[in-house]
Amino acid sequence: MNASVPNLTALLTGLVALTSTNALAQGSSGARSIPTVVDHQVVDQDADQRVIGLEGLEPARPMMDPPLWTPSAPFQNPPTEAKRVLGKILFWEEQLSSDNTTSCGTCHIPSSGGADPRIGRHPGFDGVFNTDDDVLGSPGVIAADEMDQYLRSELFGLEPQVTRRVAQTNLMAMYQANLFWDGRAEFEFVDPESGEVVFQSGVGGLEIQALVPILSTDEMSHAGRTWDQVREKLTNVRPMALASDLPADMNAALEADPTYPQLFEEAFGDPTINAVRIAYAMATYQRTLVPDQTPWDLWNLGDENAMTPQQIQGFTLVQNSACTFCHPSPTFANSDFFVDGIRPPHEDTGRMEVTGNPSDRGRFRTPSIRNAGLRNRMMHNGGLANVDEILDFYARRNGFGPFFENLDNFGSIDFGANNGAVKDFIQNGLTDPRVANETFPFDRPQLYSERGEANPALVGSGSAGTGGVVPKMIAVVPPNLGNDDFKIGVDAALGGAQAWVAVSSDPPVDGVVASDQLLGPITLNGAGEGLGYGTMAYPIPNNPALDGSQMWMQWMISDAGAAGGLSRTEPARLDLFCSESLPCLVACVADFNADGLSNFLDVSAFLSAFSAQSSAADINDDGSFNFLDVSAFLSAFSQGCP
Repeated sequence: MNASVPNLTALLTGLVALTSTNALAQGSSGARSIPTVVDHQVVDQDADQRVIGLEGLEPARPMMDPPLWTPSAPFQNPPTEAKRVLGKILFWEEQLSSDNTTSCGTCHIPSSGGADPRIGRHPGFDGVFNTDDDVLGSPGVIAADEMDQYLRSELFGLEPQVTRRVAQTNLMAMYQANLFWDGRAEFEFVDPESGEVVFQSGVGGLEIQALVPILSTDEMSHAGRTWDQVREKLTNVRPMALASDLPADMNAALEADPTYPQLFEEAFGDPTINAVRIAYAMATYQRTLVPDQTPWDLWNLGDENAMTPQQIQGFTLVQNSACTFCHPSPTFANSDFFVDGIRPPHEDTGRMEVTGNPSDRGRFRTPSIRNAGLRNRMMHNGGLANVDEILDFYARRNGFGPFFENLDNFGSIDFGANNGAVKDFIQNGLTDPRVANETFPFDRPQLYSERGEANPALVGSGSAGTGGVVPKMIAVVPPNLGNDDFKIGVDAALGGAQAWVAVSSDPPVDGVVASDQLLGPITLNGAGEGLGYGTMAYPIPNNPALDGSQMWMQWMISDAGAAGGLSRTEPARLDLFCSESLPCLVACVADFNADGLSNFLDVSAFLSAFSAQSSAADINDDGSFNFLDVSAFLSAFSQGCP
C-alpha cells in the first residue's frame, strides 16, 4: 500500500459527507438529528464517532512525497539579493506605519509560527465586547483622520484598533495562489498609484498582499494616507532607526547604503521609491522564508531517524484521514476555501465578500499546519487556542464542535487513543527549528514595540477636572530624531475646552511641567465631562545634537471645575534618540533628497519641502520657515558634500 495515499474508506466517507452538507444545513431529511448547543458551540448529537486507528494501516514511509520546491515568482519580479535585503528591511520597518508603531513583521513573528503573539479583542459581529462572537485579532494603530489627528473609534475609543480576523502566518504564503483569509489577493496586481495592471499571475499573491496593510486604517495608517506620503517619509527617515539587534545582512546593507533612496537604487538601479517596488522587495524577501527543515522534511528526504516513531504514527494517521483534503503534504495546505463552522457564516461571510456568491458564505482559505505548534491561536477568529483544541474541535468532543450552516462537513475526525501521536506530529514534526529559534533566514531585529521600557514614558499623575475626571495622556509615538509624525494626544478631558501642551527640558515639579514652550491652544473634540480629546503634533528636529537629551510634555485643559481652572494629564518623558541600531550619521544638507549626490534635484526637493512647510526644510531648526532656512540651505549647497 502506498502510504502517501489516504485510506479509500476515509476518502469516500468525506466525499459522501460533502454532498450532504446542504441537506444538513437546511434540516431536510437524513439520519442526523437537529444540532444542540454545548458550551456555545453547535454539536450534532448523532455525529459519526468512528475512531481513526492504526489497525490495518501501513506505516508511512519516507521519500514518498515531493519536497518543498523553490517558490516561483512573477517574471516581472526576478529575485536578487539586494532586493531581498531591502524587502527584509521594509518588512520590519515600523516607520512604514503612519505613527511609527507597527511594521508588517509586528503581526508575523517567526517564533510564533509567522503569526502574531499579541492578542487583541475585536467585539465581532454583535459589536459587544466579551461575548461569544469576539475575535482575537491583532492590535493596530489608534484611529486617526486625514490630518493624522486622533479620531475616537466607535469600537475602540482612543485605544489601538484590533483587526476583525487573526493575522495568518506568512511563512507558507509563497505557495498559495491567493492570500488573506478571503483570498482577495489573487491573480491581478494593479499599481495602486497609476491604476495600471502590472501583471496577472497565479504566483503573485505576495506582491498583491504586501501593500494592503500599509494603507489599512486598522493596521498601519491614518485615514486618507497616500503613496506620496509613504514615499516622502521613506525618503527622509533613517532606515531601521527604531529597531535594535539587526541581523548581519540588514546591518551590512545599511552600512553600505544608509538611506532608503540608496537602498532602492542598489535593488532597482535608481533611487525611485514607489508602491510597486515596495511590493516587489517585500515579496522577494518573503519567498525566501521556506520552512523546509522540519523533522518531517528531513525524514521525507530519507533520514529515517529525523522523526520519532510516535511522530511517524501521527503522520500515518493524518495521511489516512479527511485531514488530507485540506492539508496535503508537502505544503500541508491548499489554496481552497472551506466552511469550518467555528462560527455561524453570517458573522463573517469570508470568501463571499470577494466573489459575491452566497454559496461562499463563511468560507475561508486553508492555512498550512506547518509550525502550527508555535501559534497561540487558530482559525480566522482565533477561536481555538492550540493543537489540542483543534483536535477536539474536529473530533467534536469536550464541548467543541461546528455550527452546521453551510458547513463543509467531513464528519468527525477522531484519533482516539492515538491523539497524542497526531498532536506530536503537528506540534513538533512540522516545526522548523530555524523558525522557532529565529535563525537565518527567519532572523529578525527586535522591534521598538518589544522594548521592555516605554519611551515616551508616563511619569507621575495628573489633576482632575470637571466631575473629578483626570485627563489621560496618549503618548505612543517613538521620539526619534527627524520624526515628522511625532504627536501626543489627550483623552477623558472636558469636551470643547481650550487645551495647551507644556514642553520643558526640566523634569516636572510637584507633577507640573514648566511651560518653557507652550503649544496651542487647540479646541478639544467632544462635549461634556471626560469626553474631550485632541492631538498635538510636534515634529522632532533631525538634529544629531539632540541625541540622548530629554524633554517632558504635559497637557493643560481650561476647566472651571479644576483646581486653579486647569486640569492636567500625567507628564510624559521623552528620551530623544537618533537610532536604536546604527551610528547617528550627520546628514549632508546639500544632499537634500539623500540620493548620494548634490545637484539641482536637491534644490527642487528643498523648495518643495519649503513650500509644504515640511520640518525637513527647517534647516536652522528654529521652528519657522523663512529666508533664514533658504539662506542656510544655499550656503550648504554651495559647499557641497564631503
